[in-house]
Amino acid sequence: MKAGPPATQHGDLPRSGNALLRYWPILAAVLLAAVLLWALGTGKYRVSPEDIIRILAAGISGSDSGAGSTAETVIWNIRLPRVITGFLVGAALAAAGAVYQGLFRNPLVSPDILGVSAGASLGAVLGIFLSSSILIIQGLAFAGGVIAVSVVYGIGSAARDRDPTLVLVLAGVAIAALLGACISLLKVLADPYNQLPAITFWLLGSLASVTRSDMLSIVPATAIGLIPLVLLRWRMNLMTLGDEEARALGVETAKLRLVFIAAATLMTAAAVSISGIIGWIGLLVPHVARMLVGPDFSRLLPTALLLGGGYLVAVDTLARSIADIEVPLGILTAALGAPFFLWLLMTARFSWR
Repeated sequence: MKAGPPATQHGDLPRSGNALLRYWPILAAVLLAAVLLWALGTGKYRVSPEDIIRILAAGISGSDSGAGSTAETVIWNIRLPRVITGFLVGAALAAAGAVYQGLFRNPLVSPDILGVSAGASLGAVLGIFLSSSILIIQGLAFAGGVIAVSVVYGIGSAARDRDPTLVLVLAGVAIAALLGACISLLKVLADPYNQLPAITFWLLGSLASVTRSDMLSIVPATAIGLIPLVLLRWRMNLMTLGDEEARALGVETAKLRLVFIAAATLMTAAAVSISGIIGWIGLLVPHVARMLVGPDFSRLLPTALLLGGGYLVAVDTLARSIADIEVPLGILTAALGAPFFLWLLMTARFSWR
């Protein structure tokens, strides 16, 4: 009897759509370029795509763009830093989500599973409570995220006779709940006229106050986090098999888990310290990327990076253009992400591999 075609794995395209695997980089580049042009041109002061291209080309070559000083100032000093920062934040959150979902072999895992978002939130809230300096707030947010995950990982390492993955998840939930209680206490103690609104706005997520220094500050952490993920991308595929199977193939699972968690935590903490809490990107984007290119991490990682960065840039553009006031990013990402995720639950075939 003639065998039929192999079953499609979760996240893989059917054979009729396999051509997308060959053409997705070109398609992603075109879509990303369109989103970036739209983001740079949209706002109270509109700039045409032709003027944007001339301004960027003139900035590189040192010539005169002919678009006017106002348009050049808007592009170079306001929108370009915000767009680049938004892309880096979205890309970092999506890449971290792909790492955590593969590492824990659970499609419902997001970058805050080990308490990094809660730790960063507590650090930022403490910074707002003690000082109004943006550098102090961002520094404490970054440190809080790293410290929270370090505590969770230390607890997981101490439980040697139990499933390390399960212990990490449970410890992350407990630490996040404890840090959430500390945040609530600081909100009660905060000045209701100045500090409390600033805390609430930060926790909802925004790129409204992003500057060029913020853009430059997130680049090193994102690059340092991505380097081990790229170099060890094939070993992530082995880690998704489970600890016993990975060890049977010669993988030192404990060391690799530490490297992957550290890299994902570094990127997430850097992103959250700049933008505040922006949910759903680390959960939803890796799902979509896996549906487009499959579970192979060498394809999944760049796809998640492009989709996450482009998605956050698009959402941020909507946040500053759909109303007279700027809508917090956390509200928009939840409003867009939750219905789409529910649609995926109802229509997609869910199994891990």
